[in-house]
Amino acid sequence: MRLQKYLALCGVASRRKCEEIILEGRVCVDGVKITELGTQVEEGQRVTVDGETVQPEAKKRYILYHKPAGEVTTASDDKGRETVLDRFKSEIPERIYPVGRLDYDSEGLLLLTNDGELAQRLLHPSREVDKVYLARVTGDLSLESIRRLRAGVLLPGESRRTSPAKVRVIRQEAFATVALVTIHEGRNRQVRRMFEAVGHRVLMLRRVQFGPLQLGSLERGQWRELTEEEVARLYEL
Repeated sequence: MRLQKYLALCGVASRRKCEEIILEGRVCVDGVKITELGTQVEEGQRVTVDGETVQPEAKKRYILYHKPAGEVTTASDDKGRETVLDRFKSEIPERIYPVGRLDYDSEGLLLLTNDGELAQRLLHPSREVDKVYLARVTGDLSLESIRRLRAGVLLPGESRRTSPAKVRVIRQEAFATVALVTIHEGRNRQVRRMFEAVGHRVLMLRRVQFGPLQLGSLERGQWRELTEEEVARLYEL
């Protein structure tokens, strides 16, 4: 790769400005000052500008993944269980990380990226990014239980109530209720614990929406890249 292109990929400056920086003698490759524009840079060589090492920025990746139940949403697991990152090691060369978590028994929409700035924005409590879950719970979800969830409940072992949730019953089954729940907090196993606080056990939990992103028809274990429009909408949050 030509040196000026390498510097441009590192974000040093525009291609034309990088040529000027080289001609001024401000660039070294493996400690040797370079002033020729046709110089080639090979993989593994160390390039510095004014004494500071520069490297090309990694390609930004934004992955929407339908995590199945039975995968751990961490980089590694001390119990040797499969993690979501194991799924992508052979397919995506960039190091990506999950934005938030889905517990081991839950499935659904999981965003993975190497864009640390965006991840921090989305996870910051002040952003209040909505997360929508489809939950199948035991028994008949009464109006009183719905009222309590909408008002906020006190979870076991905590002194602060959950923020008000949006709850809508989708259908009533013989021995269970299917409901849509929208929250913006990210406490550990929060939706499961919320239902437990009002007397119901979660049988199935699937995240179907995260901010403007929707799971749609994506099957378990499948993934896709976000569109430029979807990434822009995330930044708008």
